[in-house]
Amino acid sequence: MLFLALLGTTAVQAQHTFTVTVTNPQQTPRTDAPVVVSLKPYGEVRQALVMSDGQEIPSQLDDLDQDEQMDELCFLADLKGGQARRYTVTLSAAGEPRTYPARVYAEMLMRNDKVKEKNRHNNYISSITARGDCANSYNLQHHHGVSFESELNGIRIYFDKRQTLDLYGKRQKRLELQQTQFYTSAEQKVAGYGDDVLWVGNTFGLGAFRGWDGHEPTMVDPVKNRTQRVVSYGPLRTIVEVIDQGWQADPQRPAVNMTLRYTQYAGHRDTDVDVSFNRDVTDYRFSTGIINVKGSEEYSDHKGLRACWGTDYPSTDTVKWNRETVGLAILLPQQYVVSEERANSDNYAFVVSVQGQHMAYKLCYCSANESFGFHSAKEWFEWLKQWRREVEQPLRVTLE
Repeated sequence: MLFLALLGTTAVQAQHTFTVTVTNPQQTPRTDAPVVVSLKPYGEVRQALVMSDGQEIPSQLDDLDQDEQMDELCFLADLKGGQARRYTVTLSAAGEPRTYPARVYAEMLMRNDKVKEKNRHNNYISSITARGDCANSYNLQHHHGVSFESELNGIRIYFDKRQTLDLYGKRQKRLELQQTQFYTSAEQKVAGYGDDVLWVGNTFGLGAFRGWDGHEPTMVDPVKNRTQRVVSYGPLRTIVEVIDQGWQADPQRPAVNMTLRYTQYAGHRDTDVDVSFNRDVTDYRFSTGIINVKGSEEYSDHKGLRACWGTDYPSTDTVKWNRETVGLAILLPQQYVVSEERANSDNYAFVVSVQGQHMAYKLCYCSANESFGFHSAKEWFEWLKQWRREVEQPLRVTLE
């Protein structure tokens, strides 16, 4: 439905109003389930209002390709088992995006450790590119790369050839990274803040995407340029990208440009990963997986879901704290899996085939420190089975 509102005699602003019906196909409740609507049919969009049962529902507009045109509308749905719920969406070509309390956070911060305390600044950035021959891109940023979180998790991605995902474990459901910036002080620890809970080294950590030489994973190297950027800061989802230009993923084949997009939704401990290439990479082989946490117990359904539960010291900079217990998981659609490799001392690995130019998968983790989460391998592995069912039975969304 299209409405026209005359503003004086010089401007005409368009509004589009439509109904989105969201149905939960499962008999179990869904909370904070993402609903995403493409804005391509609606032209210029500057503001969105989402209503349901007379209540305003928080929503978010995202400019995914950074061309100053909004590409997607996102909101979160709470549904009972089998419930269908209607939302009225009004899009406006004028105004500014409506504001809502932040439920996610993303941060990139230039490192300034050696600057005198009184001269330090919060040098926030939204993007950084390092040449492939940069001597130490790992130390350009504070916490070594972009970080992001929901109320349940916190992740940083190393800005180097590993591109590893390292993890922050929480005790309470809340946003914390702006306060701790991944390096929790003794006072914050006593006050109940979380901390780094994983040692990653050269492993996959949680689901890093890498090459495969026929025998073992290879790093994302050499590259011409390596970029990290924040695409969206929230309030309902944050989107960050890692871009590798001119990656020689296979020495026998042409170099490729790869974009890894990580999407973190509010209320979620799982993270969406989208992998895109600038050419068909069907004949290439890649790898991903999760770290084999020291002494961990493994779970696999041999259909793309692989997980572990284990305990280790998190890292050299937090060794003064206790050993940490974590549960990790990766979920790959079966069509991408070439092989599930035998576990070694580093990783539970998969060899994957992209089959074209794009693939997507999901990552998930928990910390045994959580007051709200899981505290045994049995609990963690059982929850993952339900998680898989939800992933495979997404909400049904129809527009009218």
